[in-house]
Amino acid sequence: MLQRRKLALTVWLSLGSASMLGACGGSSPVRAAEPRAGAPAPTTNLVPSAPANGAGPKTLAGAPKCATTNAAGTCNPVVSPKAPDAQRDGTAVEAPLPPTPKPVQGGLSHGSGEPFDVELAAGDRAYQADDLAGAKGHYEKARTLAPKDPAPQIGLVRVALADSDVATDFAAAPKNPAMLALLRKVDAALKLDDVYAPGYVERGRLLLILGSAAEALSALDRAQRLAPEDAETQSALGVALLATGKPAEALTRLRRAAELDPDNPDRLTNLGTAHLIQGEVAEAVRAFSRAAALAPNDAKVHGDLGTAYLALNQTAKALPELDRAVSLAPDHATYLSNLSYAYFLTGQLDLAISTASRASVLDPKLGSAWINLGTALTKKGDLPAAERAYQRALALDPSDPRAKANLAELAEIKRAKNGPAPDKK
Repeated sequence: MLQRRKLALTVWLSLGSASMLGACGGSSPVRAAEPRAGAPAPTTNLVPSAPANGAGPKTLAGAPKCATTNAAGTCNPVVSPKAPDAQRDGTAVEAPLPPTPKPVQGGLSHGSGEPFDVELAAGDRAYQADDLAGAKGHYEKARTLAPKDPAPQIGLVRVALADSDVATDFAAAPKNPAMLALLRKVDAALKLDDVYAPGYVERGRLLLILGSAAEALSALDRAQRLAPEDAETQSALGVALLATGKPAEALTRLRRAAELDPDNPDRLTNLGTAHLIQGEVAEAVRAFSRAAALAPNDAKVHGDLGTAYLALNQTAKALPELDRAVSLAPDHATYLSNLSYAYFLTGQLDLAISTASRASVLDPKLGSAWINLGTALTKKGDLPAAERAYQRALALDPSDPRAKANLAELAEIKRAKNGPAPDKK
């Protein structure tokens, strides 16, 4: 299944009815419901009343006898239970309409019910379901029906970004031609309506990918001023604030996004990440736990929850969450690396070594995998192999303090093992 491409950061962020008439008591007849504007007239199945003189029509030969008769000696009308739109008194009632699909949170539909808006709503649902081809088709139809509305154009930009090969990390693609082309399309859409909040959300996302932090924050701040009650807008601004080193401000926005859209696991994982960065680990666990209950088959949610438990030194709770993340995404190196560390903390050194080795093979540039491998090998007593692992981590990032500290500790272990060096005379 495809995953919609949201703004991804190094902090593992996800970057989004017909009413029924009740039956009344009493003997008053039920009036037929007025037809909706533009709706087809309801079909009626009326039962004719008996003539005033009491002489009903002749019964056909072979017809079944009446079950009951009325005072005029004619058959009482029988209403078929298969005709819910006809009442016994002969008045017609419009059949209930099927429920209207609930609008998608963060979607582009205006809710007007016009033909172009119906296509927008269908595009929103397809986009949410990761059906990018279906979403593109619906948004294109909406654009044909309403060429001066910015929503279909923004929908097509969303689909193009989700379907691109460009990473969505902050500053992942400076001066990227495809991202610059999408930015021009967003700007063209905003010329049609310069107060269209979703347009500023997409503009902010693209500017973050291009590395223009100040412009991105300006666009996203304008979006939230235009649509302060929209969860997607608040979430996008929160992610941008995290990406640009403003975790306290981000936490406010991400908390508001989760309040507006409480059953969305992406909102909760973003909120949990912001809590972790702020050192509020218990709050992070609560947010991740809620997200895991809503999305039990989401590897990232379980990986985040397991990481938060590790931060609380609750390894017994972390291990099953990290194991679940790996079972759902066995080729994800980060989940394997974190699982190897959990194995190390529980004394399962062979599992820690084999799991960290798998992670380093899957992603040779993942420094944490090499550090976890070196730590387990050191505990196992294989000091030469541990040193090689630490050196690989240091080569990947010469400024990594973990690799430097572990190599210094390893040197102390070697000196203690080998004894003091002999004096040279």
